[in-house]
Amino acid sequence: MIMLEVKGLNQYYGGSHTLWDVDLTVPAGSRLCVMGRNGMGKTTLLKCVMGLLEASTGSIRFDGVDLRKCPAEQRARLGIGYVPQGREIFSHLTVEENLRVGMGARRRRSRTIPDRVFQLFPALKQMLKRRGGDLSGGQQQQLAIGRALVLEPKLLILDEPTEGIQPNIVHEIGDIVLRLNKEEGLTVLLVEQKLPFARRVAREFCILDKGRRVAAGSIEELTDEAVQAYLSV
Repeated sequence: MIMLEVKGLNQYYGGSHTLWDVDLTVPAGSRLCVMGRNGMGKTTLLKCVMGLLEASTGSIRFDGVDLRKCPAEQRARLGIGYVPQGREIFSHLTVEENLRVGMGARRRRSRTIPDRVFQLFPALKQMLKRRGGDLSGGQQQQLAIGRALVLEPKLLILDEPTEGIQPNIVHEIGDIVLRLNKEEGLTVLLVEQKLPFARRVAREFCILDKGRRVAAGSIEELTDEAVQAYLSV
């Protein structure tokens, strides 16, 4: 079953053509990593999926629903949890308030933060009254992921989840992504530039180069030649 399907996606930013006929298929239960150097269209692709940027042409379907007809806030209610690059938590709100902000887009009406969030991130429970801006980078990333998980999503989208985070937290985030996928069947779409993390966490990959899809397959099929051509700095 295909959970997310992008076909022939084109996007322009001002006079620049940023995405060129991009195709992306994310099967239910998969862990797919979009890869590429900086400025190649990875974040733009995710923002088009979430409705934060307008796609020019092409289709985006999630669970059979035409997302291009849905406003951004409705996409979250359909079951897409999104963790943006840079985390974008509310620094002046407490941890609890940040989590409750995410609950506004839940499909099931409930005022209780799911226990699952605190099982995955026990540190957040101890920091409920601390302001988001007072947390470390790794703790803020945990909060951002927790905020997405309060939706109880079917698809979790992570944009550069390891950026600016200490190695022990990077490993912990990898463990949690794998656990959510294997134990709960959560589908994961992530953008990641750190090759060891991508190889450990992802099952499939897609490489963008100058806004075009240039390679895709299982993570075992990611060759040294492709890494050298499209990922090495």
